[in-house]
Amino acid sequence: MALVLAPVLPVAEWLTDLDALARRSPAFFVGRPVILDVAGLGLDRDGLLSLVAELAARDVAVMGIEGAAQGQLGAGLPPPPAGGRPVEDVAVPDATPDTPMVPVAPAPFRSLILDAPVRSGQTILHLEGDITVMGSVASGAEVIAGGSLHVYGALRGRAIAGAAGNPEARITCRRFEPELIAIDGLYRTADDLGPVQRGLPAQVRLEGDAIKVAGLD
Repeated sequence: MALVLAPVLPVAEWLTDLDALARRSPAFFVGRPVILDVAGLGLDRDGLLSLVAELAARDVAVMGIEGAAQGQLGAGLPPPPAGGRPVEDVAVPDATPDTPMVPVAPAPFRSLILDAPVRSGQTILHLEGDITVMGSVASGAEVIAGGSLHVYGALRGRAIAGAAGNPEARITCRRFEPELIAIDGLYRTADDLGPVQRGLPAQVRLEGDAIKVAGLD
C-alpha cells in the first residue's frame, strides 16, 4: 500500500507546504512508499528529475510516477506503477499579458466523514479540515487531519490532528487505546500515556505545550 502525492502549481510553494507537514510529523514519510502523480503539471523531463530529487532530499521514497507524458520516464526516474494507464499530454495555455490577475481564494475548510472503519495498514490524510470516523481506527492504521479528529468507535492506531498548524484541534473517541496521538506537532506514544483513560471515552487537546487527555462526558 503506497501513499499518493499529487503536487500542484507552483511546485515550490507545494514543497514548502510539504516541509511544514514534515516538521509537524517528522516520521510521516519514513519507510513509506510513495506514488508521485504529476498529471496536469506540464513538467518536462528535467522538471521531473528536479522534483524527484527535491523529494529524495526530503527522504521521500518515490517508487512510481503517474501522469507523466510518454517518453519522459526512463533512466534516472521511477517507472509508472504496474497496471497504470498512459495519459495524453495536457495542453498548457499561453499566458496573455493583458489578462488581469485574479486573486485565488484560500481553499475552503472541508470535513471528511468516513462511514467505514479505518483498517490496519491504511493511512487517511485530510489537511483541509476535520475527519470524522463513524467506526473504529484499527491498530496499525493512521489518520491525519488538518483540523480535529472524531472517532465514534475505538481508537487503536495513530491519530494526528492539527497537522495543518492548528493548535486548537482536538481528538475525541469512544474508546481510547491509541498507539500515538499528536496535535500541532506535539505527540505522545502509548507508553507515554500510560493507563490514563485507557479503554474509556476521551478527548485530547493542547494546554500550552502539553497534551491533555481527559474524559468525554
